[in-house]
Amino acid sequence: MIYCIEDDNGIRDLIVYTLNASGFEAMGFANSKDFWNAVQDKIPDLILLDIMLPNEDGISILKRIRSDRKICDIPVIMETAKETEYDKVVALDLGADDYLTKPFGMMEMVSRVRAVLRRTSKKNDSNDSNVLSYKNLKINTIEHTVYVNDKLVNLTLKEYDLLQLFMENIGRAFTRDRLLSSIWGTEFVGETRTVDVHIGTLRTKLGECGDYIKTVRGVGYRMEAEK
Repeated sequence: MIYCIEDDNGIRDLIVYTLNASGFEAMGFANSKDFWNAVQDKIPDLILLDIMLPNEDGISILKRIRSDRKICDIPVIMETAKETEYDKVVALDLGADDYLTKPFGMMEMVSRVRAVLRRTSKKNDSNDSNVLSYKNLKINTIEHTVYVNDKLVNLTLKEYDLLQLFMENIGRAFTRDRLLSSIWGTEFVGETRTVDVHIGTLRTKLGECGDYIKTVRGVGYRMEAEK
């Protein structure tokens, strides 16, 4: 089940129709009250969440989702207005899994939904495994070893931590500030340039697999999901 919270009736109806026609089960809500009531009855597999909503906006809803133990793991795709980079950064920092910039095409929306569901499903399936694999790249989280085409690659601790974070969140974009706080800690005193330098050395050491780590313009970095 996919829940769509969107106050524009035309957009909401089109999203729900397209998702149902694409083989998903979807329901739409015009406001947060109806959405929260529905969550009490059935927890969805994914949420499409508009930022601009009456009464309670999408950022506030996202905060509540991520702070609620029962639903904090539900993947969320934010709908953001064009040229609102700040909203995208805030949403990603709060734990959004992806974002769509309005106006967006329905086929793009379906593709993003499938990609997020695919990678969150893989993440859940591999929770009990010590090995993270992606294309020609492999990490053993117990041994702290990294292999490219089955050849051992030596990384520094921060490079390894960055790579593991990306491998655990394939396709998810991270802001530089989020990477800085996640890897270096909130007490670290330094500039986001530190992240750029480590990403550069990590890409170099990974060789051909370094291309998997993509720069998200105006945001930060992500490991590209398989298409």
